[in-house]
Amino acid sequence: MLSKILAMVTVGSLFVTASIASAQQPGKIPRVGLLSSSSSSSVASYTAAFQQGLRDLGYVEGSTIVIEYRYAEGKLDRLPKLAGELVGLKVDVIVVAGGATLVQAAKKATDTIPIVMTSSADPVGSGLVASLARPGGNVTGLSSLNQELGDKRLELLKEAVPKLSRVAVLGGQQSSRSQQIQEIEVAGKALGVRVQTLQMASAADLEKAFAAIIKERAGAIMTLIHPIFTAIRVQVAELAVKSRLPSMFPQPEAAEAGGLMAYGPDTLALYRRAATYVDKILKGRKPVDLPVEQPMKFEFVVNLKTAKQIGVTIPQSVLFRADRVFK
Repeated sequence: MLSKILAMVTVGSLFVTASIASAQQPGKIPRVGLLSSSSSSSVASYTAAFQQGLRDLGYVEGSTIVIEYRYAEGKLDRLPKLAGELVGLKVDVIVVAGGATLVQAAKKATDTIPIVMTSSADPVGSGLVASLARPGGNVTGLSSLNQELGDKRLELLKEAVPKLSRVAVLGGQQSSRSQQIQEIEVAGKALGVRVQTLQMASAADLEKAFAAIIKERAGAIMTLIHPIFTAIRVQVAELAVKSRLPSMFPQPEAAEAGGLMAYGPDTLALYRRAATYVDKILKGRKPVDLPVEQPMKFEFVVNLKTAKQIGVTIPQSVLFRADRVFK
């Protein structure tokens, strides 16, 4: 009898020990790739918002989730290689910190790993997804609607600078045929503002572009949504101040960095929201079953300190409409 009891205790002990050992074995830690066209410093606020979104969902970076960061430092030709590196690491999902150019690089690198967009301006028009409701393929995430806001930005710029008759629009290569430019040109005709488009192949073209802007005597500048300007928005703002030119940007953060004004979706909210897509995918959802979301909140930001530096007085009617004013 005693021997049977001892045998049962021994078996029970072994079962408990095995159960504890099994419970202590670490499971697979999900690995997320984050691909950016910019430097880590220029998108620090965006990545911080994404990280906060993950924390809000219970993830602890380095403990319950690993994030592999890849930054192109403004050199877009590096994107295919960086996207390939993330695929080689066999990440569970790739988060694209930017628009169509980055998503396309990620799509070319993989058609199986889920890709989450953070702020694609026109994912359907760019061919990234079949539709917002049914994305298809391995791409989903968030649209910024920035393609459709160019005319609104020009209207705000004209209201802030009533005598404006010529505006220079900085864009990437082939931007002269983009929807953004077309809408700005239509708005320009209605407002009596001539639109001058300058295309930049890289950040190295910035000084040359400003020389052309000064030569043509533009009264203000606007930038389009493009990876180049995400990376160098501070430099653009600084050159605009140096040239005493009013400036309008699509990212609210650009006005905080020294631009005169900005109008666009709450970018930080988009990045926080991107974390929910990652969470759903890690829990088994497929990109094809996750509709692309559009922004719910837009911000109009004015920097009065910059206005003072360039000698511009912003009308009260404009300031009353601003969501944030930097003094």
